[in-house]
Amino acid sequence: MKYALPLIALASLSLNAHADIFAVFREEDGSTKWQYVANTSASILILTLLVVLFFLIRAHLRAVRSNHALTEIKATLEDRVTRRTAVLQETTEQLRKREAYIASIVGSMPVMLIGLNRQLQVTQWNKTAETITGRPFKDVVGKDLWQAYSSVTLTAEQIEQVFTTGETLDLNYTQQGQYSFNITVYPVDNDNSTGIVILISDVTKQVKAENKVAERDKASAMGELASAMAYDISLPINTIFNRVSSAREKIEAADLANAKEFLLQEVEIVRQSAHQATAIAQNLLNLARSHRDVKQVVDITPIMDRSIELATHLFKSSDGLSFSDIDIRRDYTSPLPQVPCFPAELEQVFVRLFRNAFYAIKAAPGTANSHPWINVEIGEFVDTVWIKVEHNGQCLTPEEQLDIFEPFFALSAQPTTCPVEQRLSYSYFIITNHHRGYMSVTSDEKHGTCFNIQLALV
Repeated sequence: MKYALPLIALASLSLNAHADIFAVFREEDGSTKWQYVANTSASILILTLLVVLFFLIRAHLRAVRSNHALTEIKATLEDRVTRRTAVLQETTEQLRKREAYIASIVGSMPVMLIGLNRQLQVTQWNKTAETITGRPFKDVVGKDLWQAYSSVTLTAEQIEQVFTTGETLDLNYTQQGQYSFNITVYPVDNDNSTGIVILISDVTKQVKAENKVAERDKASAMGELASAMAYDISLPINTIFNRVSSAREKIEAADLANAKEFLLQEVEIVRQSAHQATAIAQNLLNLARSHRDVKQVVDITPIMDRSIELATHLFKSSDGLSFSDIDIRRDYTSPLPQVPCFPAELEQVFVRLFRNAFYAIKAAPGTANSHPWINVEIGEFVDTVWIKVEHNGQCLTPEEQLDIFEPFFALSAQPTTCPVEQRLSYSYFIITNHHRGYMSVTSDEKHGTCFNIQLALV
């Protein structure tokens, strides 16, 4: 179409062409008709300009349409970019919030969370871990687990077991009366930076609360049993007292010659035994009432004196040895601070110690020819009260020293070295669990046997 119009114009001019196409521009005398040349040139120029103008207008219209289309495309693309940018920003914000939320959950967890990579280097360390260990995350990241937290009880073999098996490992670590921890180790899938996660939960308070409930239930059951036993024992004891009193009156009134004095002695022995049984029953009742939920701040020495007096009524053997025959040496530091405790329970502990000492003295070779003694010392040391009960009775063997504070199980297949009647497991439990104290024993032929009790003042 570009070239059609010029060709048509040229053809129209060439219809009457002669051999000399420029003859029309010459006069008959051969001179040039410049007016014709000018008009023809102007016409051709105008036509050319018109053609160029036509194509320019057409190109302009196309450009306008193209620009309009490009503008629409640009607007569409900008709108799409804007919407996608908004969606991306919203998604990024949601991801940021989720990451912050997850980080907040991990950071505020009440348990220690430690993440490790395959080389057992720390990659995660929450706030609880920082608080317990005293080390911020920046100080431990990239370090070996045991360099970061040397107190951890996990071993490399246990962690390697989790890597190998891919199974969760649950462990419990407990120090009686001090702390309890639950440790969970589990693998993390599809994560190159953190291979496993370690959760360490301090369940000391929970375990103590559970133990306290269990102890209360046991104490309640023991109190009920002790009360029932004391009541059942008191019935035949009262009958014995009545019969002994009646028999004594009849013997004194009867004429039995030389047998009268002997019978009165026998009746007196029975009466004393009945009195001893009454003291035992009363001690059972005291044991039933001994448990309290709140400690009392009291002096230790009166409790010790009451225990010695009670032991005097309780312990008397059939061969004539009585607790009153033993030399009780008391060495009390004065003044002594008061101690928060359960007085009735401590009284039971001291009575049990005196019982152990009494039978150890009774079993010692040559007791009849020696002077038996029990040395009781009470003193203050720093922020604790120390109590020592020492005697010169039969010594404990090393095996008995190990077993004396252990509970006795009648169904146990293991041979026992310390007789059940001589064990002090309940006394040890009262001191270590109820009073958060310490109890130990030393025994040898040279220094005798000594029980040591330590009670905190706070």
